[in-house]
Amino acid sequence: MSLPIVEHRVEFLRHPHPGYPHLMAWGIRIEGTDLRVLVAEATRALWGRELDEDDDTPQERDEFLLRQHAPLYLDDDGEDDGDDGARARAHFLGDAAPRLRDRDTGALFLLGCSCGIDGCWPLLARVHVTAREVTWSGFYQPHRPQWGELPLGPYVFPRPSYDEAVAAPVPLTEDPLAPLLGEG
Repeated sequence: MSLPIVEHRVEFLRHPHPGYPHLMAWGIRIEGTDLRVLVAEATRALWGRELDEDDDTPQERDEFLLRQHAPLYLDDDGEDDGDDGARARAHFLGDAAPRLRDRDTGALFLLGCSCGIDGCWPLLARVHVTAREVTWSGFYQPHRPQWGELPLGPYVFPRPSYDEAVAAPVPLTEDPLAPLLGEG
């Protein structure tokens, strides 16, 4: 007996990149929660095996987990097509630039590294698109193969609402995690 598919709600956000505020980044919320918060919780125990508890306070550890990723900067593709969101829409519908996908698995970056080089520490997932829905599954960190698939998702989004969300991202004047990171 298969379980019923649970549909989720996604929001795409446009706000200053946390490390480079002159660039506008594409953030993501699932069910109202920033994807970076979901990843922080999914990787907390995995990092706990690698990091020495005595090196950081609980607040420093929480900030580290939230800072491990940054929203993607998807606007500078070298082409002036008159549509700043075209590249992002294509990306989030599975047509990612080669530098923003795993050439072996086809998984694409949903988050990049907070250092500004997306491939340094990306969050990848398989994105499967049909006429009815978009599914994100198989989340992983390519630089930690021993972690395997992260306990995150799968997320199934109804295609019409997904298309609307990526076409009209919520504009914000600052990174929504700034207050949690002592920046707001």
